[in-house]
Amino acid sequence: MKKVTIQIEGMMCGMCEAHINDALRRAFPKAKKVVSSHKKAESSFVIDEEINESSVKEAIENTGYHFQSMQVEPHVKKGLFGRG
Repeated sequence: MKKVTIQIEGMMCGMCEAHINDALRRAFPKAKKVVSSHKKAESSFVIDEEINESSVKEAIENTGYHFQSMQVEPHVKKGLFGRG
């Protein structure tokens, strides 16, 4: 599994976070743990399939926000009580 973290410009409130989350869930139905933070100006999700930057950028830009960058890293699922 991979954790995708996206830097986004333009989110100002909780509703902005909800719009981004909805857009990501629509664009990537297999995404899990979709979370956004307007304070950090980022969104993240976990997915088990390959993902390309252009499709992520399109999903973000279509909502009216500005895609800045994207990082993909391995996601290690934590066990009970946060143990690996």
